[in-house]
Amino acid sequence: MPMINPQTASQNPPPIDGIFRALADPTRRRVVERLNRSPASVSELAEPFEMALPSFIEHLKVLEGCGLLQSEKTGRVRTYRLSPEPLKLAENWLSEQRVLWERRLDQFDAYVMNLKESEK
Repeated sequence: MPMINPQTASQNPPPIDGIFRALADPTRRRVVERLNRSPASVSELAEPFEMALPSFIEHLKVLEGCGLLQSEKTGRVRTYRLSPEPLKLAENWLSEQRVLWERRLDQFDAYVMNLKESEK
């Protein structure tokens, strides 16, 4: 396994870091959930939230910055749509972790069963 220079890693974090950072916020997760249904304008997305529009737009910028959203401006209306590729990246990472931990738990279970058998 290659050594990672912590200083370089913090300057150039992998894309998945930004995805998880963006999804760590409940407001941003709700925006992603809403956009799963269909594209929406900024005003439609902001409506359920009790915050100033500039604050809400910062959430959209974070989501767009990590690639989870794409926007398009037509006249004065900016419409956002979900970009599923980054979600697939996160899903794949989580799947790899699940497989790793299932294997470790299976090995632990086999070890415990061997201990029980040897005690008999």
